[in-house]
Amino acid sequence: MTANIISIIPARGGSKGVPKKNIKLLGGYPLIAYSIIASKLSHMIQQTIVSTDSQEIAEIAQLYGAEVPFLRPKEFATDKSLDIDYIRHAIEWLQTNEGFTPEYLVQLRPTTPVRTPDLIDAAIKKMIQNKNATSLRSAHETAESPYKLFKIKDDFFVGLYPDDPRPEYYNLPRQMFPPVYHPNGYVDILKSETLMEGKSLHGPNILSFITPVVGELDRPEDFEFIEFLLQKQKNKVYEYLKKKFPQR
Repeated sequence: MTANIISIIPARGGSKGVPKKNIKLLGGYPLIAYSIIASKLSHMIQQTIVSTDSQEIAEIAQLYGAEVPFLRPKEFATDKSLDIDYIRHAIEWLQTNEGFTPEYLVQLRPTTPVRTPDLIDAAIKKMIQNKNATSLRSAHETAESPYKLFKIKDDFFVGLYPDDPRPEYYNLPRQMFPPVYHPNGYVDILKSETLMEGKSLHGPNILSFITPVVGELDRPEDFEFIEFLLQKQKNKVYEYLKKKFPQR
Protein backbone atom coordinates (compact mmCIF):
# COMPACT_ATOMS: atom_id res chain seq x y z
CA MET A 1 0.00 0.00 0.00
CA THR A 2 2.65 2.49 -1.10
CA ALA A 3 1.48 5.91 -2.22
CA ASN A 4 2.71 9.47 -2.28
CA ILE A 5 0.76 11.01 0.61
CA ILE A 6 1.10 14.47 2.13
CA SER A 7 -1.05 16.32 4.59
CA ILE A 8 -2.06 19.89 3.99
CA ILE A 9 -3.17 22.03 6.92
CA PRO A 10 -4.98 25.27 5.99
CA ALA A 11 -4.29 28.19 8.31
CA ARG A 12 -4.93 31.64 6.94
CA GLY A 13 -4.10 34.61 9.12
CA GLY A 14 -7.45 36.37 9.04
CA SER A 15 -10.25 35.17 11.29
CA LYS A 16 -13.28 37.30 12.09
CA GLY A 17 -15.00 35.05 14.63
CA VAL A 18 -11.92 34.34 16.76
CA PRO A 19 -8.93 36.65 16.10
CA LYS A 20 -5.74 34.69 15.30
CA LYS A 21 -7.77 31.51 15.81
CA ASN A 22 -5.22 29.14 14.28
CA ILE A 23 -2.57 30.06 16.84
CA LYS A 24 -4.84 30.76 19.82
CA LEU A 25 -3.78 28.64 22.78
CA LEU A 26 -5.72 25.48 23.49
CA GLY A 27 -4.58 23.57 26.56
CA GLY A 28 -1.32 25.52 26.50
CA TYR A 29 -0.53 24.95 22.81
CA PRO A 30 -1.37 26.81 19.59
CA LEU A 31 -4.47 25.35 17.95
CA ILE A 32 -2.58 24.48 14.76
CA ALA A 33 -0.13 22.32 16.74
CA TYR A 34 -2.79 19.63 17.23
CA SER A 35 -3.27 19.08 13.50
CA ILE A 36 0.47 19.13 12.89
CA ILE A 37 1.19 16.50 15.55
CA ALA A 38 -1.76 14.35 14.44
CA SER A 39 -0.21 14.34 10.97
CA LYS A 40 3.30 13.63 12.29
CA LEU A 41 2.03 10.68 14.36
CA SER A 42 0.33 9.14 11.34
CA HIS A 43 2.13 6.10 9.90
CA MET A 44 0.82 6.84 6.41
CA ILE A 45 1.53 10.54 5.89
CA GLN A 46 5.00 11.25 4.51
CA GLN A 47 5.08 15.05 4.59
CA THR A 48 3.23 17.65 6.67
CA ILE A 49 2.67 21.00 4.96
CA VAL A 50 0.95 24.10 6.32
CA SER A 51 -0.61 26.48 3.80
CA THR A 52 -0.77 29.96 5.30
CA ASP A 53 -0.49 33.59 4.26
CA SER A 54 0.87 34.57 7.69
CA GLN A 55 4.58 34.65 8.54
CA GLU A 56 3.68 34.42 12.24
CA ILE A 57 1.66 31.24 11.71
CA ALA A 58 4.42 29.85 9.50
CA GLU A 59 7.05 30.28 12.21
CA ILE A 60 4.85 28.68 14.88
CA ALA A 61 3.96 25.78 12.58
CA GLN A 62 7.64 25.09 11.95
CA LEU A 63 8.30 24.94 15.70
CA TYR A 64 5.98 21.92 15.88
CA GLY A 65 7.54 20.12 12.95
CA ALA A 66 5.50 21.24 9.95
CA GLU A 67 6.99 22.33 6.65
CA VAL A 68 6.00 25.74 5.29
CA PRO A 69 7.78 25.84 1.94
CA PHE A 70 5.72 28.79 0.66
CA LEU A 71 3.35 31.51 1.79
CA ARG A 72 -0.13 31.34 0.34
CA PRO A 73 -1.00 34.24 -2.00
CA LYS A 74 -3.38 36.74 -0.41
CA GLU A 75 -6.02 36.18 -3.09
CA PHE A 76 -6.37 32.60 -1.85
CA ALA A 77 -6.57 33.62 1.82
CA THR A 78 -9.74 35.70 2.12
CA ASP A 79 -12.86 34.63 3.99
CA LYS A 80 -14.47 33.96 0.60
CA SER A 81 -11.61 31.92 -0.85
CA LEU A 82 -12.41 28.36 -1.87
CA ASP A 83 -10.50 25.30 -0.65
CA ILE A 84 -9.74 24.25 -4.21
CA ASP A 85 -7.80 27.48 -4.78
CA TYR A 86 -5.23 27.04 -2.01
CA ILE A 87 -4.90 23.30 -2.61
CA ARG A 88 -4.31 23.72 -6.35
CA HIS A 89 -1.76 26.42 -5.50
CA ALA A 90 0.06 23.96 -3.20
CA ILE A 91 0.10 21.23 -5.84
CA GLU A 92 1.36 23.60 -8.53
CA TRP A 93 4.08 24.91 -6.19
CA LEU A 94 5.27 21.37 -5.44
CA GLN A 95 5.26 20.50 -9.15
CA THR A 96 7.27 23.60 -10.07
CA ASN A 97 9.69 23.79 -7.15
CA GLU A 98 10.11 20.21 -5.93
CA GLY A 99 9.34 18.32 -9.13
CA PHE A 100 6.68 15.98 -7.81
CA THR A 101 2.92 15.65 -7.55
CA PRO A 102 1.46 14.03 -4.43
CA GLU A 103 -1.04 11.31 -5.23
CA TYR A 104 -3.14 11.97 -2.14
CA LEU A 105 -3.59 15.09 -0.01
CA VAL A 106 -4.88 14.62 3.52
CA GLN A 107 -6.66 17.81 4.55
CA LEU A 108 -6.57 18.39 8.32
CA ARG A 109 -8.41 21.50 9.41
CA PRO A 110 -7.08 23.09 12.63
CA THR A 111 -10.66 23.71 13.81
CA THR A 112 -11.10 19.98 14.48
CA PRO A 113 -8.22 19.39 16.93
CA VAL A 114 -9.45 16.27 18.78
CA ARG A 115 -8.20 13.55 16.48
CA THR A 116 -6.73 10.06 16.75
CA PRO A 117 -3.83 9.35 14.37
CA ASP A 118 -5.01 5.75 14.05
CA LEU A 119 -8.32 6.95 12.58
CA ILE A 120 -6.47 9.16 10.12
CA ASP A 121 -4.49 6.13 8.98
CA ALA A 122 -7.66 4.04 8.71
CA ALA A 123 -9.21 6.69 6.46
CA ILE A 124 -6.11 6.77 4.25
CA LYS A 125 -6.10 2.98 3.91
CA LYS A 126 -9.78 2.96 3.00
CA MET A 127 -9.18 5.61 0.34
CA ILE A 128 -6.23 3.77 -1.20
CA GLN A 129 -8.11 0.48 -1.30
CA ASN A 130 -11.10 1.97 -3.11
CA LYS A 131 -9.95 2.70 -6.65
CA ASN A 132 -13.33 4.18 -7.65
CA ALA A 133 -13.16 6.91 -5.00
CA THR A 134 -12.30 10.42 -6.17
CA SER A 135 -12.09 11.68 -2.57
CA LEU A 136 -12.97 10.80 1.03
CA ARG A 137 -14.80 12.90 3.59
CA SER A 138 -15.29 12.28 7.28
CA ALA A 139 -18.66 12.87 8.92
CA HIS A 140 -20.69 11.92 11.96
CA GLU A 141 -24.36 11.06 12.19
CA THR A 142 -26.54 14.03 13.05
CA ALA A 143 -28.60 13.96 16.22
CA GLU A 144 -31.64 15.45 14.46
CA SER A 145 -32.93 14.52 11.03
CA PRO A 146 -33.49 17.35 8.52
CA TYR A 147 -36.84 15.66 7.81
CA LYS A 148 -38.05 17.10 11.13
CA LEU A 149 -36.96 20.66 10.35
CA PHE A 150 -38.99 23.57 8.98
CA LYS A 151 -38.50 26.57 6.78
CA ILE A 152 -40.79 29.62 6.76
CA LYS A 153 -43.01 30.46 3.80
CA ASP A 154 -45.35 33.45 4.01
CA ASP A 155 -44.88 33.46 7.81
CA PHE A 156 -45.94 29.79 8.15
CA PHE A 157 -43.79 26.77 8.96
CA VAL A 158 -43.51 24.25 6.12
CA GLY A 159 -41.49 21.06 5.90
CA LEU A 160 -38.30 20.86 3.88
CA TYR A 161 -39.58 17.90 1.86
CA PRO A 162 -42.96 18.81 0.34
CA ASP A 163 -42.87 15.76 -1.96
CA ASP A 164 -42.84 13.31 0.95
CA PRO A 165 -46.16 11.44 0.58
CA ARG A 166 -46.59 10.79 4.31
CA PRO A 167 -49.04 13.22 6.00
CA GLU A 168 -47.22 15.41 8.51
CA TYR A 169 -44.10 13.34 7.99
CA TYR A 170 -42.14 15.77 10.20
CA ASN A 171 -44.07 14.48 13.23
CA LEU A 172 -42.97 10.87 12.71
CA PRO A 173 -40.40 9.30 15.08
CA ARG A 174 -36.77 9.93 14.23
CA GLN A 175 -36.29 6.22 13.55
CA MET A 176 -38.62 6.51 10.53
CA PHE A 177 -36.06 8.56 8.60
CA PRO A 178 -32.77 7.54 6.99
CA PRO A 179 -29.63 8.53 8.90
CA VAL A 180 -27.88 11.64 7.64
CA TYR A 181 -24.31 12.75 8.23
CA HIS A 182 -22.59 16.05 8.97
CA PRO A 183 -19.11 16.61 7.44
CA ASN A 184 -16.80 17.44 10.33
CA GLY A 185 -13.27 18.10 9.03
CA TYR A 186 -11.76 15.21 11.00
CA VAL A 187 -9.96 13.97 7.88
CA ASP A 188 -10.67 14.69 4.22
CA ILE A 189 -8.60 13.01 1.52
CA LEU A 190 -8.21 14.49 -1.94
CA LYS A 191 -6.57 13.26 -5.14
CA SER A 192 -4.31 15.48 -7.21
CA GLU A 193 -5.68 13.81 -10.33
CA THR A 194 -9.22 14.90 -9.46
CA LEU A 195 -8.13 18.39 -8.52
CA MET A 196 -5.92 19.14 -11.50
CA GLU A 197 -7.57 17.24 -14.34
CA GLY A 198 -11.20 17.36 -13.30
CA LYS A 199 -10.90 20.80 -11.70
CA SER A 200 -13.05 19.54 -8.85
CA LEU A 201 -12.29 19.39 -5.14
CA HIS A 202 -14.02 16.08 -4.39
CA GLY A 203 -15.12 14.65 -7.72
CA PRO A 204 -18.23 12.51 -8.24
CA ASN A 205 -17.36 9.58 -5.94
CA ILE A 206 -16.95 10.82 -2.36
CA LEU A 207 -16.05 7.90 -0.11
CA SER A 208 -17.64 8.01 3.35
CA PHE A 209 -15.69 7.75 6.59
CA ILE A 210 -17.78 7.82 9.75
CA THR A 211 -16.20 9.17 12.94
CA PRO A 212 -17.46 9.78 16.47
CA VAL A 213 -19.05 13.17 17.07
CA VAL A 214 -16.17 15.62 17.32
CA GLY A 215 -15.79 19.12 18.73
CA GLU A 216 -15.35 21.87 16.18
CA LEU A 217 -14.05 25.35 17.01
CA ASP A 218 -16.10 28.22 15.65
CA ARG A 219 -16.55 30.54 18.65
CA PRO A 220 -14.36 31.68 21.57
CA GLU A 221 -16.42 29.64 24.06
CA ASP A 222 -15.71 26.45 22.10
CA PHE A 223 -12.11 26.45 23.32
CA GLU A 224 -13.12 25.75 26.92
CA PHE A 225 -15.27 22.80 25.86
CA ILE A 226 -12.55 21.32 23.64
CA GLU A 227 -10.03 21.60 26.50
CA PHE A 228 -12.45 19.58 28.62
CA LEU A 229 -12.62 16.91 25.91
CA LEU A 230 -8.84 16.75 25.63
CA GLN A 231 -8.52 16.15 29.37
CA LYS A 232 -11.39 13.68 29.60
CA GLN A 233 -10.38 11.51 26.64
CA LYS A 234 -6.62 11.44 27.31
CA ASN A 235 -6.06 12.38 23.69
CA LYS A 236 -2.89 10.88 22.19
CA VAL A 237 -1.96 14.08 20.37
CA TYR A 238 -2.38 16.21 23.48
CA GLU A 239 -0.34 13.77 25.57
CA TYR A 240 2.43 13.86 22.96
CA LEU A 241 2.46 17.66 22.99
CA LYS A 242 2.77 17.74 26.78
CA LYS A 243 5.62 15.24 26.66
CA LYS A 244 7.63 16.90 23.88
CA PHE A 245 6.87 20.63 24.06
CA PRO A 246 6.62 23.18 26.88
CA GLN A 247 3.18 24.61 27.55
CA ARG A 248 2.73 28.30 26.83
